[in-house]
Amino acid sequence: MILLRRLLGDVLRRQRQRQGRTLREVSSSARVSLGYLSEVERGQKEASSELLAAICDALDVRMSELMREVSDELALAELARSAASTDSSVPAPVRPMLGSVSVTGVSPERVTIKAPAEAVGVVAA
Repeated sequence: MILLRRLLGDVLRRQRQRQGRTLREVSSSARVSLGYLSEVERGQKEASSELLAAICDALDVRMSELMREVSDELALAELARSAASTDSSVPAPVRPMLGSVSVTGVSPERVTIKAPAEAVGVVAA
């Protein structure tokens, strides 16, 4: 099962790391406990909309940008899951690109997907 809280946590962590910031810095700026922010980033806690807004403000990232990135990852995860279950369920225009999508995972619930830019464009279309 694809868990939205894990995808959201992964995106939040990447945003923070891109900025070279620590959990302590962001938690202080967002006025969220360090432990709770860590649990959100690891996908162990569901973040409320108010908490997400505070974290986005602390990271100086628009919530719409954050959600767009989460949506893109969710679409790729759904595509990968669909391709894994049966190749015929994937729409014909997308099927040729799935050969270049690599899926690796730590567990069935947590999947990392690496896809070429053109595959993301098809998903977003």
